[in-house]
Amino acid sequence: MSIDPTPPPPQETRLRDLRPSEAPVLIVARVVTAERKEVTRRSDGGRRPVLSGLLSDGTATVRFTWWDPPAGGVERGTVLRAGNVQVREFQGRPELSFNWRTRVEPAGEGDLPPIRPEDIPTQTVAQIAPGDEGFRLDARVVRVRPKTVSVGEERRLIHEGTLADRTGTIGFTAWTDLRLKDGEALRLTGVYARGFRGRPQLVLDERTHAERFGGDGLPDARSVQAPGPTPIAEVEAAHGGDWLAVEGIVVALSPPSGVVYRCPTCQRSVTKGLCRLHGAVSGVADLRARLVLDDGTGALTVNLGRAQTEKLWGRSLDQALDALREVPDPDRLSELLFENVFGRRLRATGRASLDDFGVTVQPETVEEVRFDPAPRLAELTRELVERR
Repeated sequence: MSIDPTPPPPQETRLRDLRPSEAPVLIVARVVTAERKEVTRRSDGGRRPVLSGLLSDGTATVRFTWWDPPAGGVERGTVLRAGNVQVREFQGRPELSFNWRTRVEPAGEGDLPPIRPEDIPTQTVAQIAPGDEGFRLDARVVRVRPKTVSVGEERRLIHEGTLADRTGTIGFTAWTDLRLKDGEALRLTGVYARGFRGRPQLVLDERTHAERFGGDGLPDARSVQAPGPTPIAEVEAAHGGDWLAVEGIVVALSPPSGVVYRCPTCQRSVTKGLCRLHGAVSGVADLRARLVLDDGTGALTVNLGRAQTEKLWGRSLDQALDALREVPDPDRLSELLFENVFGRRLRATGRASLDDFGVTVQPETVEEVRFDPAPRLAELTRELVERR
């Protein structure tokens, strides 16, 4: 009896069923992200092209690495069928590796597996962790704003914002225009979570489905869009927050504040005529204020842009530039700004993040809070009398 030495062809595997193994697999998936770069070979020091990114088939999203990819590259959104793909493990999760044995051919939307709504588990915002995918989320849009970013040599329009349910808030980036609006309730599928500055953040793309519904079980739009102030110590303990309000007294002004100069291409700060990304440039004047707020439980930095600084200071960028022409001393201008804001009680609402320098808030709104100290003084007096 003869034995056929040819191994059977690999069976098509859904991405949610991938397990690290020596046996190759056959997959059908859509390219979610793809970035081409070159790496140095250890053997001879030569350069080798590699394409890396994310693939999804609706059941899961996984990382992939494609060694020696086609010269023309692969566009985002392309559906492909790949055979003889190796499944490795990266940071405890499966990762796909395309090598010289892998055979890749185009596929269509109809080749992707059908997904029934009842097969998709529901998660709350509080349950989401970086790396999660294949879940459904019911949430309300707190805010959404367009933003232009650079992806390689390409400028792309994305939408950033915040979602909320009764367990918390989470930031998101939408790489496709889902026509989201502030305050509407959504049932989202086809999203995945990544880590950003120590917190999970949702990614929405071409495979995301957003269904509008009545919002049963979600907080109302007003309560999530205008939250009450959170103690700064709690913000620091939570490593920031995706949408919150803080309130405190301005106790310091951090540099650079006042008139600054920005690169006309990337908007980064320019130091001595040099942009760290574009070299020598002619900087464009801008106005900003980096305020330090203290609420008695802790302190944080609030970054104000030009419009917010002008409103708070009562002085425009043109007026600030005129003052610099009269007295060309940027430090003196910063002192004037600090004299104006010192001791004022402010409430800032927006996104907060924690890094090695502490908590920083990028506010959507900043408003002055009129504070009557008399009731608080009376309360402190009573406490002192009771302790005697």
